[in-house]
Amino acid sequence: MSQPITLTEEQREFRRVVRQFCDDKIAPNAAEVDRTAEYSWENFEALKSMELTSLSYPVEYGGAGASLVDQAIVAEEISRACVSTSLSFLISKLGMLPVINFGSHDLKSKYIPRICSGESQCSYGLSEPDAGSDVASMTTRAVRDGDDWIISGTKCWITNAGISDLYTIFARTSDDRHKGITAFLVEADWGVQVEKLEHKLGIKGSPTGVIRLDEVRVPDFNRIGEVGEGFAAAMHTLDRSRPTIGAQAVGVAQGALDYSIGYLKERRTFGRPLSDNQGLQWMAADCAMRIEAARGMVYRACAMVDEDDPTGELSMMGAMAKAFASDVAMQVTTDCVQFLGGYGFTTEFPVERMMRDAKITQIYEGTNQIQRMVIAKKLFG
Repeated sequence: MSQPITLTEEQREFRRVVRQFCDDKIAPNAAEVDRTAEYSWENFEALKSMELTSLSYPVEYGGAGASLVDQAIVAEEISRACVSTSLSFLISKLGMLPVINFGSHDLKSKYIPRICSGESQCSYGLSEPDAGSDVASMTTRAVRDGDDWIISGTKCWITNAGISDLYTIFARTSDDRHKGITAFLVEADWGVQVEKLEHKLGIKGSPTGVIRLDEVRVPDFNRIGEVGEGFAAAMHTLDRSRPTIGAQAVGVAQGALDYSIGYLKERRTFGRPLSDNQGLQWMAADCAMRIEAARGMVYRACAMVDEDDPTGELSMMGAMAKAFASDVAMQVTTDCVQFLGGYGFTTEFPVERMMRDAKITQIYEGTNQIQRMVIAKKLFG
């Protein structure tokens, strides 16, 4: 197993800068983003102003070349302020990971600089109505037509649907269950239609929708990797993106606990602060321990990605980090609603939003039941 990591002083200072930015520019908009359930272009522009849209990409294509540990720090701090906005930071990286790791140099050169500048955003089109956890059952099909491919099908649970102008689409190019899937980078204005947007419990400021492709013509130039390599690319991508979902979970848990600690210190009952109550002190201590344990697992999984998975344990460690951190986020945010009593149950205070937002981290990029299957498969060979 790789060793636990300790942040450098430079990384700790980076966290302080990002936290101050999020406190100043992101957190003040979080309640309104949730209330209106609309994508916040103001927050996205703030991310661009801090050059965070370029953080996650290779230097040779206009990015900052930051480590995944550094990216996790940013995802955590944005999520501490507003989980919806953290998706504005994370989703294009998810969409572009197959391009970064499997795409041609020409494909990278054309599209990655557009993502880095914030001119473009990219979504990840893997799940279908009848192929969620079992993605190999997908029916979206791509048929070769000269130098192009004709793609038809429906994709669901698409984060940033209608906002992104690029979509990484996985489609069936033969009947082989796993080796019959190929990935393509599709421009929205080639014919990607947003069929519906979901009304959700949380992350309301990040649109989630169903998209449809009806005989959309895509040049072979936009094929990602080799024909039949799509399933492998999808799994490779999820292994490297799941740790940052863990970072989201750590962030929202930390945000809820930080707010609750301030509340407990200020709120007085029976003539003394709530924070004098040992029962609440112990609940808060348990929250803090769980968050720190989750953070360590997330950073360790991210470090494995940065080291290019030298021991082959990333699938299991990424699944552990994502599942554990998201379970912690749900438990901690629920406790934080309890800390505030009746006030915690109202929209006047942020912890109920944080609890609602935390729930999705147990579900997307593979449910926690799927993560446990991944872990068990590794344990039992």
